[in-house]
Amino acid sequence: MELLILPLVFALISYFIPSKGVKYFGIIASLAIFAVTIGHLMNFDTKEYVSIFDPKTNLPFGLTFKLGYDSLSFILVLLVNSVVPLILLANFNKELAANKSFTALVFFMQMGLLGVFLAQDGMLFYIFWEITLIPIFLILYWFGEQNNNSVLLKFFIYTLLGSLGMLLSIIVLGISASSFDFVDMAIYGVIAPAKIACWVACGFLLAFAIKIPLFPFHTWQPSTYTTAPMAGTMLLSALMLKMALYGMIKWMIPLSFTGIPTIKWLVITLGLIGVVYGAVIAVKQTDIKKLFAYASISHVGLIAAGIMIYSTTAIEVAIIQMINHSIVAIGLFLAADIIESRTKTRELYALGGIAKLAPNFGFWFAALTFVSISVPFTAGFFGEFLLIKELFTAHWFAGFAAATTLVLGAVYMLRAYQLSMFGAPKLESFEDLKWNEILVFAILLAIAILIGLFPQCVIDFVKPSIEAIQELTAHDLKIIK
Repeated sequence: MELLILPLVFALISYFIPSKGVKYFGIIASLAIFAVTIGHLMNFDTKEYVSIFDPKTNLPFGLTFKLGYDSLSFILVLLVNSVVPLILLANFNKELAANKSFTALVFFMQMGLLGVFLAQDGMLFYIFWEITLIPIFLILYWFGEQNNNSVLLKFFIYTLLGSLGMLLSIIVLGISASSFDFVDMAIYGVIAPAKIACWVACGFLLAFAIKIPLFPFHTWQPSTYTTAPMAGTMLLSALMLKMALYGMIKWMIPLSFTGIPTIKWLVITLGLIGVVYGAVIAVKQTDIKKLFAYASISHVGLIAAGIMIYSTTAIEVAIIQMINHSIVAIGLFLAADIIESRTKTRELYALGGIAKLAPNFGFWFAALTFVSISVPFTAGFFGEFLLIKELFTAHWFAGFAAATTLVLGAVYMLRAYQLSMFGAPKLESFEDLKWNEILVFAILLAIAILIGLFPQCVIDFVKPSIEAIQELTAHDLKIIK
């Protein structure tokens, strides 16, 4: 239970820390949460389910309020608690790091994200899902660009309306199953009439498609990413959209299993349109932050399409690619912020020759660029190629459309690097990387290479949970009960 309690406690403590010490407190507190997570990891058997809260009483309306984790949930918990220290470290030398409200909101956001991944009750999943909207909205509103009210209103309305669709699906399942417990709802999901299950799936899909975002529900994303502060963009791209991808695997497909065949190819098609559309628009961008925003649409479209194949391999590599996407998102948006904060511009054609002025930055930006385009021995190489293979197995054209990400991704990333880093310097000076920025880049690159060299570690970790969910949808319920 301390996994949930600690971020909330640290959020409250942040308001009582002197301003000069807030950034140090943020790093230390986030590392303490990470250490607790490692403690859980050391004692965790991936074949077991760990309950961290279960009232074990008959609560009104079929509510259970169960919290716990299996290996699928825990790897997302580990991702959250690994990324938050990196986000705070990336912001360490910024004025924002000394803001008590900012630090508190990051911890509050962390608590909400962990709640989403630990919830084993449908209504509790929805509550934590909505809780995450509060801190991210306030971060964008208080610390984002000025005059971004219309952007924030669009973001808030989109996500809120999508969440209501998911709430209706959860209510229908809870009433039908006489319980909001995940297992009870999943049992109903594999015997429910296909028509009802299809509507339930559409309710979940609306919430998840907006949050991912899938084409054509993506219109809130580029403007929100570009007007958000660096930390806000990192929280949105590296962590918040993972709630939706996780939700597809853990909640949408198992809980509306008989309705999934009806929407399967619709979701795959939207995902693949996003792959091509996001990449093509990214190629045309001159704003480096907006370029990375559209690149994100392309990458997550591939993950969503792969998830809908729902084979064991597809889910395993989708999880690897989710982790890789977080690594790439943090690294690229940090690079974009470094460029913007030092040059006061994001326009690629106003840049050039930065690698000569700041060789350390040139090296680390190049390293993250290679990770982004999935060169061999990185996490993306393993994840993207196997996702494309799974889509080829499903249909040759789906695989062909997915494979365009390899070519177009290289085009827009190498173009962005060439225009900003090479050529004659257009600036008189450019401050090279600070120690915290080098440390963040180094950690990200190390993780990407480790997963690229040893992907089987992630696969073996999540396999028991994936197989358990798939057995559940195949009516073999004894392993869950």
